[in-house]
Amino acid sequence: MDGWLLLLVIVGAVVIAGFAKRLDLQVPLVLVAVGSVASFVPGLPRPALEPELLLGVILPPLLYSTALNFSFRSFAHNFRSIVRLGVGLVVVTTVSVGYFSYWLVPELTLGAALVLGAVVAPPDAVAAVAVGRKLGLPARMMAILTGESLVNDAAALTLFTITVASVTGSRVGIDSPLLFFVYEVVGGVAVGYVLSRLVRFVRSRMADSALETVLGILVPFTAYLAAEQIHASGVLAVVTAGFVLGSARSGDAIPTRIQERHVWPTLDLLLETFVFAYMGLQLKFVIDDISREGLPVHHIFLYGLLVLALVMAVRPVMLFAGSALRRVYHRARSTEDAELTWRQNVVLSWAGMRGVVTLAAAAGVPFTTLARDDFPGRGVIQAIAFTVAVGTLLIQGVTLPLVIRRLDISDPDEARHLDEQRALARQIARRAVEESLDEAMTKVEGTEAAEVVDRVRRVMLGRLRTEQDEDDQERAARARSSGAVFDRWRRTALRRQREALLAARDAGDLDDEVLAAVLDGLDIEQAATETRLQRFMAERGRE
Repeated sequence: MDGWLLLLVIVGAVVIAGFAKRLDLQVPLVLVAVGSVASFVPGLPRPALEPELLLGVILPPLLYSTALNFSFRSFAHNFRSIVRLGVGLVVVTTVSVGYFSYWLVPELTLGAALVLGAVVAPPDAVAAVAVGRKLGLPARMMAILTGESLVNDAAALTLFTITVASVTGSRVGIDSPLLFFVYEVVGGVAVGYVLSRLVRFVRSRMADSALETVLGILVPFTAYLAAEQIHASGVLAVVTAGFVLGSARSGDAIPTRIQERHVWPTLDLLLETFVFAYMGLQLKFVIDDISREGLPVHHIFLYGLLVLALVMAVRPVMLFAGSALRRVYHRARSTEDAELTWRQNVVLSWAGMRGVVTLAAAAGVPFTTLARDDFPGRGVIQAIAFTVAVGTLLIQGVTLPLVIRRLDISDPDEARHLDEQRALARQIARRAVEESLDEAMTKVEGTEAAEVVDRVRRVMLGRLRTEQDEDDQERAARARSSGAVFDRWRRTALRRQREALLAARDAGDLDDEVLAAVLDGLDIEQAATETRLQRFMAERGRE
């Protein structure tokens, strides 16, 4: 892919994403639709990237950012559900699509059909998690979706490697597929853990937040490439590194945490917008590939629609069948049943959109076998994979917000638990302040020093009381939006402050150095206000 074309796609995707957000549209769907139309522009060269570039440059930071901000405790708590979806469902989808495609598509051998199954098996939770966060999905469902997205890519790519090797006649290093899978898991986790501990050791001895952030940005790429060099799972290496470093973020310097809080969302947004635009831009060229092979285009896309229907059907069947079996098991054993409700299972069933891994794996299908024969049905595999990826985005992506709104999936216990945890956090903070300042009062000498300590006590306890009042406002805002109105006006006032300060600087009345120091404080205050507004919108979505 030429550099100018890559830059044009990135800039165009960012601009389109900006307009889509302004109009409150779903960015992935808009980008895919616009990209599909743009692919038919006369003279437009094919935007083709090597699959190694898609998997080794775009996928690692997306996975790492998710793992970095995902609680390992939540992952462990929902481990069985995550593994059932991230591994079990991937295997079932691969086998189901493989045998169905072998029966349906004359151009595919059984091995090539299983390759197609592995290509379309892993869902990409980027769009689903974004919609769920905006509409206030319960934390457990968000944890399951997020955890699934961290695991399923590794399972699907391992199956892809095994099935491709069976068709081409190449070796994967270990003859037994089960042992190869175990090696991929153990090797990937080991590489990610060792690398993250080494990075943690180095960063703890740095005194430069910018360098610490740069080193953190390099972690996902290094983990992925290091694991792939020993033929282990690069995906699991990245995820493990994200978990380990994420759990240790509280020990990072405050400037480093603030920088990374903005760096990773920005990088995620850039990569996600590019990926969805790139997906749409493939449409015209996929059609050209099918025509060049002398295959009927409408037949191939009909095959793709049938495979798409199967892919969309396998997920709910597995979820509801598994849930029913587990309920029967719990009743027979008289144990506690903590299964999701049927409404929550419907939402999870409908959150199976495909994305970057499906596209990259389809592009990575070899052209020939070791015997120099053409890989059977390579063009068909790419066309069907494209149809499934774009089809799930357009069908499930468009309707998922409606499904979430129509079904009552809120969890009152979760909201109550969140309030209790906030109250506990304030109680712990208040106790720490009082103990620290009581100790200080026993050590200071003189009236002036005692007054200083007392002033610190009033300020800090006043801040805690203010936070409690704001939380009370947020709870009241579930019935009336006064808390949100308060924060909106507060945000407006902060913006006016910023504009006035900048105008004074431009007029020459205020020094740049003083302005920068004041703006730093306003940035932190406005960030807190924005966070409260986002929390209010999420809680409102649960109602």
